[in-house]
Amino acid sequence: MRNLAFILFIMSAISLSAQELSRFSNPGGTFSLGSRTTLSGFDSDGFGLGTGGQFRIQLNKRVNTDWFADYIVINANDQVRSEYYHIGWSVLFYPWEQQVYPRLFQPYVLAGHCFDYNKKSMINNPNVYRDRFGSAIQAGLGTHLNLTERLDISLTCQYMFHLTEDLHLDFVNDQPVFSQHKHSALEGHLLTTLSINYKVFKLWGRK
Repeated sequence: MRNLAFILFIMSAISLSAQELSRFSNPGGTFSLGSRTTLSGFDSDGFGLGTGGQFRIQLNKRVNTDWFADYIVINANDQVRSEYYHIGWSVLFYPWEQQVYPRLFQPYVLAGHCFDYNKKSMINNPNVYRDRFGSAIQAGLGTHLNLTERLDISLTCQYMFHLTEDLHLDFVNDQPVFSQHKHSALEGHLLTTLSINYKVFKLWGRK
């Protein structure tokens, strides 16, 4: 009986919370929290998988902001372990105005900037490594799949352009040597991110 009462209490709280959000005529000020999984591809190191988190602060019906942190690991040719740490932000622009009760799919265009840290080490000898700090810019497309008024799953595909020299592994007299090489203007990696996000509360525009 107590368990049933607790379940009914939680369901009522969720229902009231959703109703409170639905009363807002403008989604500006909505704060969301989420977790994400990222697939990195078309990098000189190959493909890798990562995880991270994010939060969003929506500015108005057309513009949202995304603040994220990622950790991605790539094993290149079973020789080098390449680790990326990304901390950055993106601006999401909705071509179609987002409503208080959003449509099922809500596409967007995004662009932003991030700081990144890359460490490359030998898989069979982790003590042989080199690292560097840098920055990058990213741009791409995505869409929200709005499961409820508060909960969405988002799929984003964006290309990240590195603004810093890349680390490469060279062999000198059969000995591994890491060095930094200049890269072409288009060098970077394609990031495909799947995230789940929950609208927690409003920072402004409560009335």
